[in-house]
Amino acid sequence: MLRSLYSGISGLRSHQTMLDVTGNNIANVNTTGFKASAVQFQDTLSQLTQGGAGAPRADVGGTNPAQIGLGVQVAGISTNFSQGSAQSTGRATDMMISGDGFFVTRQGGETLYTRGGSFDFDAQGRLVTPDGAMVQGWAAVGGEIAQGGATGNVTLPVGTVSPAAATRAATMDGNLPADAAPGTEIVRDVRVYDASGAARSLTLTFTKSGTGWDVAGSDQNGQAGAGTLAFTNGALTGGGTVAVGGITVDLSGLTGFSGLSTASISRQDGREAGSLDSFSISKDGTVVGSFSNGTTQSIARIALATFVNPGGLEKAGSSGYRASFNSGVATLGAPGDAGAGALLGGTLEMSNVDLSQEFTNLIVAQRGFQANARIITTSDEVLQELTNLKR
Repeated sequence: MLRSLYSGISGLRSHQTMLDVTGNNIANVNTTGFKASAVQFQDTLSQLTQGGAGAPRADVGGTNPAQIGLGVQVAGISTNFSQGSAQSTGRATDMMISGDGFFVTRQGGETLYTRGGSFDFDAQGRLVTPDGAMVQGWAAVGGEIAQGGATGNVTLPVGTVSPAAATRAATMDGNLPADAAPGTEIVRDVRVYDASGAARSLTLTFTKSGTGWDVAGSDQNGQAGAGTLAFTNGALTGGGTVAVGGITVDLSGLTGFSGLSTASISRQDGREAGSLDSFSISKDGTVVGSFSNGTTQSIARIALATFVNPGGLEKAGSSGYRASFNSGVATLGAPGDAGAGALLGGTLEMSNVDLSQEFTNLIVAQRGFQANARIITTSDEVLQELTNLKR
């Protein structure tokens, strides 16, 4: 049989593969985080029809090898990991990696990696992909994240309670009027807490004296404290704190100018216990919980993986990849670490498929297929002529 028949068949097979890859790219033009693939061709073994190359001699010139190629084959199918465009969604659990990292997921005991950041929380509070794979990261203990240890499921514990804290210090700012008449009283109340989160009122009474202001403090538990304040040209020159029941009130921010009575409590460090109200995800992948007592606390941090050769990753379906011998071992880090990229919340990465390029590839593959089919029909006509030599 003619070699051209088999060359044509190899061309048909290779261009059919190109059509398959191009069709898959176009089908996934709207798949979140999808990365387009491309086919590379190479020729197959070439057959020598004469002896090999001859070396030149003094009386005879050198000769080149005469070879006939035996067709084409697919050398490889590479994945283009260039950054896709950003699509704003406004959902807190939608995330896009601006960089080269991959989200780490785990399902059925297997660790996979994905660029698709369309996540949600399941009934157990675990951050999951649309197909149920659990996003991996580091959990916080007491609001502190020990990054670098073993990763686990990123979980939003709905029943988490922000513990109460006893008030140990308070701060007062503003102005006490220097032109107030002696005996004038200014009373300020502040809500403070004990270690169990129980609230009580702390009252500070400022009484104008001939030389400044006397301060008397008391709370609902019967605790009391006192002090004096002296001012020179509006600046505090004497006194500065008063202690009531283990709470130190800082008065150093007060001034004593005429005409203004603006003294008020600006801060106290106690709080009652609080339940989880909402959450947000920061650029460094930290899941931050907001509690009903006004506090915020780190709950977990999402991990990202990087590879020496991402092109060596094996596609595992559902927009996931698994590590291979040629991709290298995954290096885990947090968003913002070198090479991992940053997270953009409320945004998804679109497919990086270029439709204009893919439709051009369709034309190239179709014409290549037609040309190789023509090789087969032409070879068939030659064989027909040979069979017709004897009639």
